[in-house]
Amino acid sequence: MPPPFSAMKFLRNFSFSSKSQRIKPLNEKTFFKSNPKDGLVSRLCRDKKYKEAIDVLCEQKRLREAVQLLNHIDRPSALVYSTLLQFCLEQRALEEGKLVHAHTKSSGFVPGLIISNRFMNLYAKCGSLVDAQKMFDCMPERDLCSWNTMISGYANVGQLDKARRLFDEMPQRDNFSWTAMISGYVRQDRPKEALELYRMMQRHENSKSNKFTVSTALAASAAISSLRLGKEIHGCIMRTGLDSDEVVWSALSDMYGKCGSIEEARCIFDKMADRDVVSWTTMIGRYFEDGRREEGFTLFSKFMSSGVRPNEFTFAGVLNASADHAAEDLGKQVHGYMTRIGFDPASFAASALVHMYSKCGNIENAKKVFGGIPQPDLVSWTSLITGYSQHGQPNEALQFFELLLKSGTKPDNIIFVGVLSACAHAGLVDKGLEYFHSIKAKHGLTYTADHYACVVDLLARAGRFVEAENIINNMPIKPDKFLWASLLGGCRIHGNLELARRAAQALFEIEPENPVTYITLANIYATAGMWDEVAKVRKIMDVRGVVKKPGLSWIEIKREVHVFLVGDRSHPKYDDIHDYLGNILKRMKEEGYVPDTNFVLHDVEEEQKEQNLSYHSEKLAVAFGIISTPPGTPIKVFKNLRTCVDCHTAIKFISKIAMRKITVRDSNRFHCFEDGNCSCGDYW
Repeated sequence: MPPPFSAMKFLRNFSFSSKSQRIKPLNEKTFFKSNPKDGLVSRLCRDKKYKEAIDVLCEQKRLREAVQLLNHIDRPSALVYSTLLQFCLEQRALEEGKLVHAHTKSSGFVPGLIISNRFMNLYAKCGSLVDAQKMFDCMPERDLCSWNTMISGYANVGQLDKARRLFDEMPQRDNFSWTAMISGYVRQDRPKEALELYRMMQRHENSKSNKFTVSTALAASAAISSLRLGKEIHGCIMRTGLDSDEVVWSALSDMYGKCGSIEEARCIFDKMADRDVVSWTTMIGRYFEDGRREEGFTLFSKFMSSGVRPNEFTFAGVLNASADHAAEDLGKQVHGYMTRIGFDPASFAASALVHMYSKCGNIENAKKVFGGIPQPDLVSWTSLITGYSQHGQPNEALQFFELLLKSGTKPDNIIFVGVLSACAHAGLVDKGLEYFHSIKAKHGLTYTADHYACVVDLLARAGRFVEAENIINNMPIKPDKFLWASLLGGCRIHGNLELARRAAQALFEIEPENPVTYITLANIYATAGMWDEVAKVRKIMDVRGVVKKPGLSWIEIKREVHVFLVGDRSHPKYDDIHDYLGNILKRMKEEGYVPDTNFVLHDVEEEQKEQNLSYHSEKLAVAFGIISTPPGTPIKVFKNLRTCVDCHTAIKFISKIAMRKITVRDSNRFHCFEDGNCSCGDYW
């Protein structure tokens, strides 16, 4: 049996191979639930930190050897146990810690307050709160650390009732006690209780808020969007001198932003001396969330020259905003910057690139980026497949979906919406039904309201109303507005008056303020020549105060966005636009174009009807795009509503006569016009 001093020597030399690479504990609630050590090594391997994973395994092996040496020591000292416990805690080595604890019992060693606290801390940090509680109950004396360890342990895993019971029982409290409870309430989405406790703390004469407490209280105010309470806490921060801390500044900015006071959030942001990438990214994101696109993009440009390196969250946020606002030029600039600094093609920023190009109508670039992702995630697959669907390329969408299935990636409910939409837009009814039935039968997923809306759209577009009604009558969930709108759209195509009335009535009950339903129903009546019914619909709109949403289209030329309303005469180049449309209309009629005046007011002369059609917003935007760019330049126009039948027909003629590729993204999809044809195949 080796003498005790050899074991002590081993323990003294027992340390991490590189302190600078020490693995810090992770905060995920369930990460160490089953086998903490295996979880840590697996996490490091997933993050491709193989050297660190090997280091952890080596340290675990040495730790086991050190624990085994306990059996060769006659009377281990408190230092031996304390040293081993420290290493167990560093490595989250729960099982080895239990062995050390068992050895203290078998050797007759009675742990003092410090070692008992370490055992309890180990159990709590490793998620074994039952053992921590047993240790706590058996302790003959407890100090503040003992109580705080148990309170934070329970609070961290969401067992707030147990944490609060201990909190109320403890003989004295410090800032850690208050902060542990308050932050526990915030994490469990109980902000009101967090704020009540914070007020109680303010009244407690021996308690003073620190930066962590006030930051947590600010998070609670943000959670309930209480600007008044947030300002009260801000005042307290100023009075107590905590306004010099960057953590507090960040929490203040976050509170003001989430409470809708963007200006005050920006004011706090501008005062921060040390703005890190998180602060920049959050502030930029707030502008985009609030719909203030230009300010968001301007701040992003300022960020680029700040010297702080953006991360994938920054890129993803700006790219998603670019997608939402169809700002492809900015998205391309971000892409270029990402390429220059060497972004990780496996990051979710790459998925955001695919999404941006798809939403901006550049499906070719979306495919290129997708092809460079080593292992595309489900978000990337979904963005590409949905992109092809919306661009009128259903075959490509379905081909990529089959590739997804072959890759072993499990589809989810969202991706099936894109697949079913592709089938609906292409009239692939039988194929769409096959995919619909496979959602539950083959992939074990639950049907969602979106799935039902898509399959009803699929059938209604094809005029298969009996099947559509069967699905509606037998679906286990209540039909939503999207389903009824899909059915109404199919009725418009096929002139099904009876079913159109039923769908419209359902929509009137769900959203009586939506003008689209009234306009669609009026158009169905107008097509059938039922002008009295059209008048009734318009009268109902007047009585209910429903106003038709004005159609507007926009086009970006040389980084300047030009917006057009129907019949808009305010544009500086209106005369040139008017002349171009007049000239091209003559050529279009020579090529066989006949204006579709079915949906125009019946009490207007035919010539006036044609005139009204000639100045729809998308025609104005297309004309401006053509006269403002060199011959052959592709034109890309965006519209807030569904493009009308006449504009769709007219732009096909314009694309052939002007020899331009014209892309129009309306509220439903992309229409790519080229040489007199549209990518939708006139099935939309």
